[in-house]
Order: sequence, then structure tokens, then C-alpha cells
Amino acid sequence: MARGADLAGLIVGAAAREGIEFERGDVLVVAQKIVSKAEGRMVGLASVKPSRLALEWAPRMGQDPRVTEVVLRESRRVIRMTERALIVETRHGFVCANAGVDRSNVPGERVTCLPEEPDASARRIAAGLRRRGGIAMPVIVSDTFGRPWRLGLINVAIGASGLNVLEDLRGTRDAHGHSLRATVLAVADELAAAAGLLMRKNEAVPVVIVRGFRHSPGRESAQRLLRPAAEDLFR
Repeated sequence: MARGADLAGLIVGAAAREGIEFERGDVLVVAQKIVSKAEGRMVGLASVKPSRLALEWAPRMGQDPRVTEVVLRESRRVIRMTERALIVETRHGFVCANAGVDRSNVPGERVTCLPEEPDASARRIAAGLRRRGGIAMPVIVSDTFGRPWRLGLINVAIGASGLNVLEDLRGTRDAHGHSLRATVLAVADELAAAAGLLMRKNEAVPVVIVRGFRHSPGRESAQRLLRPAAEDLFR
């Protein structure tokens, strides 16, 4: 994937070669890695000079000091250092391991960083699809995050366009007539997680079509999924 690649054009072309036709109601989930590559969010490690802090911390995590330096540059603040990663808050407001800096599926001595504005990335892909045949569908940019209370990784939405990322069920009633008071579903995260089942690291599947889910069209961004600091019980 070269910098400046036309992701929408590549997606439409790949679908045509596979005999896939987009349908009304489809949701497109796109892996962060190809978005970052197309947007030039790659760093050659040969150009990175580790800071004193990176040189101090990297050995504790068994990490290349140059990678640690890139993580620090991509971070707004460091929350915790573990034996495997730095848990940080990125400039986007995401709390995740190593600021999303990743070497997997990247050739040579390079790493990818998260897109500068993942929501804008999703909007650009969606706009490109509309230009190429009038294909109107929501787009989610997904990445793999850990979870603080559960083992295992899961895909979440870091960018979104064309759908409401949250479904607020407060004030409605369940099947037994009980009023729901706290139920707000992270729809975009659930769609990203479902698509993640097909985006295996060794199978090179960067785009998944989710079909048959009745989403609510909207203009919400993935930033809506971030819990405000005032509601975060662990800060």
C-alpha cells in the first residue's frame, strides 16, 4: 500500500474482481493499517533518535528504543508502563497500548501510527465511494485494542462516518416491560468487533462488509465513543 493510494477506488475494484455488489444497508469496516499506509503514517526507524526516556524505558519492556520513542511522540500522556507496553492516551484521546504504534504487517524497519484524524479518514473513504458509482454506505475505521478488565484483543471503531455510533436505549422498555435507565450500546464498536473476526493478522483481509444489520444513519464521529474525563471512575 503506497502513500496517497486511492482507498475507495481500491475497495471498489477489489469488490468488482470478487463479484461482490454493494447493497443498501451495508456497512464498510476498514482496517486502520491500510488507512495509515495510504495516509503516509509510517515511520522509518532508521530516522528515529531515541530520547533519554526511551532509552531508559525500552529495556524494561523488551522493546526497541526507537519504537518506544515513536510511542512517546504519539502520546498525550503516559498512564502506565507495563512489562509489555506503555499504556498511553493518544492525541486523539484513545487510551491504548503503545499509542497504536505497530510493526505487524509492515515491511522493513518501519512502524505505522494511527491516522491523524480517523473520523476524517472514514469520511474521505465514504465520499470516494459515492463518487465511484453513487455507493452510499457508512464507513468505520477499526483498530485492535486491549480491554482493561478482560483478556484478549478486540477491534473497536477509531473513526466513523454515516451512522450513529451509539444507540441510546434509555427510556425504552425491555421485553418484560422494565424501563431501561443506563443502556447505551456502542454500535460502531460492535460492528468493528464483528468484522474483526475476519480480519486475521495472517490473512490480509483489510476490508469487511457487514450486511444485514439495521443501523441508524447519522453524522456522529467515533469521538462520541470516548468517555468524558468527568465520567471516568479510574482517572
